[in-house]
Amino acid sequence: MKDSSTLTHFLKICEEEIDENAAVVQKIELPNINNSNVNVFLKREDLIHATISGNKWRKLKYNLIEALINRKSTLLTFGGAYSNHIHATASAGKIFGFKTIGIIRGEEHLPLNPTLKFAAECGMQIFYVDRTTYRNKNKESFITELHNRFGDFYLIPEGGTNNLAVKGCTEIINNINIKYDYILSACGTGGTISGLIAGLNGDKNIIGVPVLKGADFLNNDIDNLVKQYSCETF
Repeated sequence: MKDSSTLTHFLKICEEEIDENAAVVQKIELPNINNSNVNVFLKREDLIHATISGNKWRKLKYNLIEALINRKSTLLTFGGAYSNHIHATASAGKIFGFKTIGIIRGEEHLPLNPTLKFAAECGMQIFYVDRTTYRNKNKESFITELHNRFGDFYLIPEGGTNNLAVKGCTEIINNINIKYDYILSACGTGGTISGLIAGLNGDKNIIGVPVLKGADFLNNDIDNLVKQYSCETF
């Protein structure tokens, strides 16, 4: 890591580039909603940053800090060819001075789609693995192979989901200055909704909407993430 990429420098860039206060709450005005005596609001996490927006920033925030603390200059992560996480990680690497490596599920297709084109333009090294190999992404033996190939790196899981991501996502509930009964959130890898559950600590009802078919596994994954986060001391 360059000398300038210290934690102090990171925080300075955050002040200049990232605006968590921009994630305002807006009321959705639609006739079929207004006539049903239900109020629906949207928290505009997408306004935090143009290319590291929404839950992606929340998930990456403390992982980037952890990488800096451990003097890691390279981030390695996983995703599909249209992964928003790959897009955000590449952008974060460019902005905060990390090298980035993306392990992409599936075969290479040229020209690159907009997601991977953007990632490459941000400096991300892109490597493709077949779907069978990709399933090993959480196995220690496969991670060792990646270290043998790419050297030292800070590993960020697929979708950015780990305990530090859950910590970041607990902050999504900050600055919600309205009374509400339910929070609805999309579920991909379960990190965001785990953060919401941990942050609210049973105070509100939370509904998760899976974005994948056959996502029953998320119930156990989310339960484990919340339990692991609760056992951590940050």
